[in-house]
Amino acid sequence: MRLTTRGRYGTRLVLDIAQHQDRGPVSVSHIAKRQDISIKYLEGLIWELKKAGFIESVRGARGGHLLTKNPKEITVAEIVTVLERNNH
Repeated sequence: MRLTTRGRYGTRLVLDIAQHQDRGPVSVSHIAKRQDISIKYLEGLIWELKKAGFIESVRGARGGHLLTKNPKEITVAEIVTVLERNNH
């Protein structure tokens, strides 16, 4: 199975949040820097994943993004399905 850019970047986004959310909400700018993905592109992916219930956002100075469920319960197939469904 070949993943599209949306699928690859979305998977990297969710993995990055999973790895760093133990210290609180993860900022999109930190994700962008670590993953070398533009902030604008990530914001689009985050919006889709929020709409699907995978990510929640926290506003404010220490705001950012968190996963809504345990990372062990999220599959790559779920992420790809959400992002590809909304790509067409």
